[in-house]
Amino acid sequence: MRILQISSAQSLGGGERHLADLANGFVERGHEVSVALRRHSALNDELRKVSKENITTLPLRNSLDVNSARALAKLVRENAIQIIHAHMARDYPLAAYAARRNPAARLILTRHVLFPLNRLHRLTFSAASRIIAVSQAVASQLRADKVAAAEKISVVLNGIDTQRFARTRQQFDRQEFLESWKLPESGWLVGTVGELTRLKGHQDFLRAAAQISKETAGCNFIIAGIDHSPDGKNEAQIEKLIDELNLRSQVRRVKWLDDLAQLYCALDVFVSASHTESFGLAIVEAMASRTAVVATETEGAREIVRDGATGLLTPIGNPNEMAVAIQSLLNDEATRLRFAAAAQKDVAERFSVQRMVDETEKIYRASLE
Repeated sequence: MRILQISSAQSLGGGERHLADLANGFVERGHEVSVALRRHSALNDELRKVSKENITTLPLRNSLDVNSARALAKLVRENAIQIIHAHMARDYPLAAYAARRNPAARLILTRHVLFPLNRLHRLTFSAASRIIAVSQAVASQLRADKVAAAEKISVVLNGIDTQRFARTRQQFDRQEFLESWKLPESGWLVGTVGELTRLKGHQDFLRAAAQISKETAGCNFIIAGIDHSPDGKNEAQIEKLIDELNLRSQVRRVKWLDDLAQLYCALDVFVSASHTESFGLAIVEAMASRTAVVATETEGAREIVRDGATGLLTPIGNPNEMAVAIQSLLNDEATRLRFAAAAQKDVAERFSVQRMVDETEKIYRASLE
């Protein structure tokens, strides 16, 4: 098949990794893959299998960027594209225009988040051949909102390269990691990964950390994430709270890591403190790294973590309960290791990138019949 993937994202998040894994996977299967991105997109470095000649940069400013819509339509026509696949809401109308101008092409839209759609996007969804939801929670919302016929909506759970995370665990040298980070060799390490936004619950994580620190000596905490707000207010609020809670000596903040798998392996407990999560890619990555997980009961986390079997779920916005769950795993090594092993096995069976590519490929083919 001749496939065009579209994303106007500038930063690299779960949706962007999803696109990159699909594009690389389809190239490996012999499909002709083109990608339309904004200039300086972080996705450029992730598209390792896609020919550079097949990557086109466009402004992709917003849903009403007429020039980009026309350029996409021309790209589809000149390359005889069969599948147009868009991943961000602001790209949906542009992709829909390209599909309307090229009736032989099929429009596929993936919905990665739970936020409501406006009227323009609802019109776009009605024109799509198929709509992919990355979780049952997202699919349920799409059906409830009646953005398209229910039979058009399919669930394809996000996937990751589980083998890569397993290899990292096998080769991981904890002492070397701690030395490189200048962390003490004794004591526990608890961390969270995610963009610095209110919805990721970093402040809840810090309050839980403060509670744990009062009861347990020698526990260090890591927050890995970037603040993409224009004025950096999210980062400033987190830094202020670290000082207010007297956690400066126990908390390490990092903005970006090229190899998150190393961090997951170093953690005794990974924490997802999100207030909402359509899926929870970092949770899956931590589980694939054979690391024990504590996560809030978001829609996405409930589909990933089997409470009491592959991790622990706690109420959203409740730092006290989160602290209790984390502390219970730190104090019980046998349970912590059992959860971690079960989580790695579960993720390998349910969330592989090969499964994700397989299911998406079937949807493409069905839309062309």
